[in-house]
Amino acid sequence: MSINEEKLNQLLGKFVADFGASFHAGLVVIGESLGLYKALAQADQPLTSAELAERTDTNERYVREWLCSQAAGGYVEYDAKTQRYFLTEEQAFALADESSPAYLPGAFLLAVSALKAVPKITEAFRTGEGFGWHQHDHGLFRGTEMFFRPGYAANLVSTWIPAFDGVEAKLMSGAKVADVGCGLGASTILMAQAFPNSTFVGFDYHDKSIEMARQRATEAGMADRVKFQIGKAKDYPGEHYDFVTFFDCLHDMGDPVGAAAHVKGSLAPDGTWMIVEPFAGDQVQDNLNPVGRIYYSASTLLCTPASLSQEVGLALGAQAGEARIREVVTAGGFKHFRRATETPFNLIFEAKP
Repeated sequence: MSINEEKLNQLLGKFVADFGASFHAGLVVIGESLGLYKALAQADQPLTSAELAERTDTNERYVREWLCSQAAGGYVEYDAKTQRYFLTEEQAFALADESSPAYLPGAFLLAVSALKAVPKITEAFRTGEGFGWHQHDHGLFRGTEMFFRPGYAANLVSTWIPAFDGVEAKLMSGAKVADVGCGLGASTILMAQAFPNSTFVGFDYHDKSIEMARQRATEAGMADRVKFQIGKAKDYPGEHYDFVTFFDCLHDMGDPVGAAAHVKGSLAPDGTWMIVEPFAGDQVQDNLNPVGRIYYSASTLLCTPASLSQEVGLALGAQAGEARIREVVTAGGFKHFRRATETPFNLIFEAKP
């Protein structure tokens, strides 16, 4: 065996970064849960660990160690002269402002919650059995909403919907909309807030998510125009929808072709289907990058097991790519399919009967 020392050191450098990030993920979740980032952001001057602990009703010794970790990771700033900690404007924007399009803590909650299923997924590798979305730790559902909502808030109304042929005008005048696989309802509520003349119903097979979505709608003052119901992608009720949306969920479904066929049957003759999927190229080598790494890893723990737990179990995976999604949509009976727009994290497709 001949070891290239330079290549080995490069690999070890990746290991150090990843090993630290693995621990760091849990500490971000703690910081979000206890309001530590928000308290730092709201302070009018840098804080000592004791001052932050007092403001958040937490233990100083734990807070001190957490602050050191955050400072070492570049998520918090430390002034060695005063021995105080603070957030830059950029750090506060990403870590303490839930309305920010760059809000980060949800991603870490998603990851930490997903990792709790590792023993079950390990066994699934041996048996080939699936592991349903509903079987995961409940933190995964909130983490998923927190992760995706900022991107939806930044893009859905301002750029994604306007990229579709005639959809924005319909929504402004009054359209009938179904948001399938709605989770906790972030996308449904965002659309309802932007288009008050339209009516919206969100469907998800997971009963606990629907319960939380209804609560979210009430909190947003949208309960009169937004309804949430338990329903699967292949049998949700209703017809003559002007607009049907699937946000980051088609690839999770056991029978996405069957889901596509049901969408076609539920649409008005001139209706439109919006399909939002993780950004991916059509070839494996196109996705061997940091974003692809995130999605392949999440797909191994979440998306592929979810699909394999259902009928058919096609298991598209989160990096299916445009060509594979096109195959699924056209196999479901759609004649029109195009990429309407994209972001670094998502591909947004338009399908028409």
